[in-house]
Amino acid sequence: MISVRQAAFDIFRSHHLSTVFGNPGSTELPMIAGLPSDFRYILGLQEGVVVGMADGYAQATGRPALVNLHSAPGVATAMGALVNAAAARTPLVLTAGQQVRALLTGPALLTNAEPTVLPRPLVKWSVEPSRPQDLPAALARAAHLAALPPRGPVLVSLPMDDWTAEVHEEQVRVLAERRVTVGAGLDVDLVRQLAARLAAARSPVLLVGAGLDSPAGWAAAVRLAERCGLPVHWAPVEPRCGFPTTHPAFQGVLPATEAGVGKALRGHDLVLVAGAAAFRYYPYVPGRLLGPDAELVLLTDDPDEASRASLGQAVLTDPVAVLAKLAEEVGVPRAAPCVPGSRPQPVDDADGRLSAAGVYATIARVLPRDGVVVCESVSNMRDCQDQIRLDRPGGFYSPAGASLGFGLPAAIGVQLAEPGRPVTAVIGDGALQYSVPALWTAVRYDVPVTVVVLRNDRYAVLEDFRDLLGLVEVPGLRVPGIDTVALARAYGAIATRAESGRDLETALRDAQGRNGPTLIEVPIGGTAGKHW
Repeated sequence: MISVRQAAFDIFRSHHLSTVFGNPGSTELPMIAGLPSDFRYILGLQEGVVVGMADGYAQATGRPALVNLHSAPGVATAMGALVNAAAARTPLVLTAGQQVRALLTGPALLTNAEPTVLPRPLVKWSVEPSRPQDLPAALARAAHLAALPPRGPVLVSLPMDDWTAEVHEEQVRVLAERRVTVGAGLDVDLVRQLAARLAAARSPVLLVGAGLDSPAGWAAAVRLAERCGLPVHWAPVEPRCGFPTTHPAFQGVLPATEAGVGKALRGHDLVLVAGAAAFRYYPYVPGRLLGPDAELVLLTDDPDEASRASLGQAVLTDPVAVLAKLAEEVGVPRAAPCVPGSRPQPVDDADGRLSAAGVYATIARVLPRDGVVVCESVSNMRDCQDQIRLDRPGGFYSPAGASLGFGLPAAIGVQLAEPGRPVTAVIGDGALQYSVPALWTAVRYDVPVTVVVLRNDRYAVLEDFRDLLGLVEVPGLRVPGIDTVALARAYGAIATRAESGRDLETALRDAQGRNGPTLIEVPIGGTAGKHW
C-alpha cells in the first residue's frame, strides 16, 4: 500500500507534469509540503497570473501543464485567465484544494460548495472524487482528457485530508502506465474529393490559424500552398499563426468583421480554412462573406467549432494530417505561383515620438530569428502582425479569449518552456495592471523575459469602439498617472523608459542575455490600429 499523495505524484510523473504553477493556501499545503526533488514549484502571487503562466508554458511545450489553485476563492480568481486558456484549447490539469471531508456539509471556511460547477463552462471536465482512493484515477483521467483533442483545461477538486489515505500500489502502477493514443487514420475519399475541388477551383485560397502552429502544421501548409499556388491568409482573431509570414504566399491577416472578411475573400471560389475558426469577429460589422459561386471547407478537430461555423462544409478531422495528405494528392503543381501579398512599409521613428507601428518595427529589427513575441496590446495588434515577421513556429502568442492579464504571465510561461528562445512581451499600459504581480515571479526565478509596455494613458481600443457606435461621452476610458517603471522596480525588475526609436533599440539590445526580466516603458502617439 502507498499513500494517495505518493500515488498522485507517480501519476504526475507518468504524464511529465513535474512543473507545478501555483499560489498556495491552507487547503493545498498537504499536497505541496515536502515536494519531491524532481518537481519544481513556480509561485505566482495571484491565481490569474498562475493560470496565465501555465497557459503560456503548455502552449509552448505542447503538453499539459499542472496548476495548483486554492479552493473556491482561487478558482474564482483564476476564471478570467481560464477564459483565455479555454479559448486557446490549452491543456491544463487544474487541481484545487478543498476542505476536509468532515466539514463539506457544514458552513466551514474555504469549503467549495459546488467544486465541479464553479469552473464551468471553461473546463472540459471537473470532478471531486467520491472517495480518497479514487483520487489517482481522477488525476490520470484528467491528464489524458486535457491532452485529447480538442485540448483544454480540466479540474480536480482535492479534499485536504485525502492525501494520507492508502491505495494499492499495483492499481497506481497500472494507471501510470496506461496510454491513450489518438488515431491518425484519414478518410482517403475525403482527401481525394478535396484534391479534386482544389484542382477544379478557379481561385482557391487557404486560411490558417492556431491549430497549424507546429513544425508539422507549418510544413503541411507550406507544401500545399506551394504545390497549388495558394494565397494564404491568417484567419481573423486567431491567437497564434499557422504559416510563415515571411513566405511569398502570405497575404496578411484578415480583418475581424464579416464585411472585412467578405471584401478580402472576394473573387475566391474555394475557401479552405484549416486549424482556425470560421470565423471569429470583433466587432459586428455585417456583410456578405462569400460570393454566390464560392464554397468554404473548414478542417478542425473541435466538434464545437465545427458546429458553430456559420456557413460551408465543416470536416471533423486532424487539419495537419489532411493538409499533408492533400499536398501529396493534388497532382501537378499549378504553373503560376500566387502573387506575394502587399507588405506594410517598415516604420522608422528613430528620432521622434514612437507610434505603435514604430515600436513593432524596432522590435522586428532587434528580435532574433528564433525570437518569440507575446502581444497583449489590443488596439494595435494589427501593427504587431504587420511589422513583425514570423519564420518559425511558436513565434507569436496573444490572448485567445480577450481576457486581459494574459501577456506578462504567458510570456514568463513561454520563456520557462523555451529557455533558448528570447521572449518579448508587448503589453498595453492598461492591460499590464491585470497581471503586474507576475513581475515578481520573473524576478524570483530569473526569467529573462523582455517586457515592452506601450503607454498611451487610455483604453484606445474602447475609444475606437466608442467612435464606431457613434457615442460621445463615455467615462472610464482614460488611465493616466501610472508609472510602470516604478512599479517594475518595486518588484525588483530592471526598468527603463524609451522616448525614441533609438532609445528603444538600445534598451532592447541591453536586455538580451540579461538574467531576469527587463521592462521598457514606451510612450506612444498616433491613433489606434483599428480592426475594422
